[in-house]
Amino acid sequence: MNFGCTLIDWYKLNKRDLPWRNTRDPYLIWLSEIILQQTRVAQGVPYYFKFVNAFTNITSFANATEDEVLKLWQGLGYYSRARNMLKTAKVIKNNCGGIFPTAYDDLIKLKGIGPYTASAISSFSVDEKRAVVDGNVYRVIARYMGIDNPTNSNSGIKVFQILANSMMESHVPSLYNQAIMEFGALVCTPKKPKCSHCMLRPNCWALANNKVELLPVKLKKTASKKRFMYFFVVRNGNKLIIKRRKNDDIWAGLYDFPSIESKGLLAIEAIVAHHDFKLWFGNNAIVNKIHKPIKHLLTHQTIYAQFIEVCGAICLNKQPPEWLHVSVNELENYAQPKLIFAFLKKYLT
Repeated sequence: MNFGCTLIDWYKLNKRDLPWRNTRDPYLIWLSEIILQQTRVAQGVPYYFKFVNAFTNITSFANATEDEVLKLWQGLGYYSRARNMLKTAKVIKNNCGGIFPTAYDDLIKLKGIGPYTASAISSFSVDEKRAVVDGNVYRVIARYMGIDNPTNSNSGIKVFQILANSMMESHVPSLYNQAIMEFGALVCTPKKPKCSHCMLRPNCWALANNKVELLPVKLKKTASKKRFMYFFVVRNGNKLIIKRRKNDDIWAGLYDFPSIESKGLLAIEAIVAHHDFKLWFGNNAIVNKIHKPIKHLLTHQTIYAQFIEVCGAICLNKQPPEWLHVSVNELENYAQPKLIFAFLKKYLT
């Protein structure tokens, strides 16, 4: 049985009808690949269409503002992806004459494009012989070949890339790459893989050795960083106070409420006694409501957040220049982290 031919035959009969599979345009492929990083396909499709409709080509994307891009991206998380996309678009417009590169060696130099994405764009657009290696591919190869090298180690990454390249053989790169990724997504899944319906089962090492659930191997991640954040909701009539987060933060460029951060949980007495709280709201601030704490999970951080409504009638003592008084109806024009967006949706309804 030829591994690649079997996968491709399966793919032709079972592939999902996804919008970016009907194009050779590297710009559209790039959009789909960046959006789908750390994102389920079902969630990513609407975002793909939002970006395609807003920016029909790389030049129109390059002409966008960061606020416009972040607003379209709102809800996807990993906002550095969106910021890197805008940087890449500007480089292609200014240095490449608005022509999106298709060669791996050119793509890998661009912001936010790593080996996987460069391989995907080059193989899907011009059939450059580059094997893609994403989570699905790691899983299929590890189980089929019985490879226990950790997929998130430098040595493991090299081993899997070499195997992926050799297993591609003489197949059409775009077709083979799509096939193995689709197979990992639909059949050789992380949990409860469909081994009983798998056409590769006769030669699958993991199935023969009862190791399906143990492969692939990943090194344990470092402990997630804990952050304790207290957001102040100040409303004056139909307006709320928001601010834009600075560039040294995971939410850089997004809008949230005035806030303080601590190394641990704070009682309300400690919050109102905090230097910044007293500076902003004075000594006689009135706390109207304290919302229940929220645990917000990110890849490398766990945020413990609490929203505190402060009386809007109080004259702000020293208002920072970056604070904005925005009407409720205009809030939708400001990109917000999912944590803030979810709170506002509940708070305003």
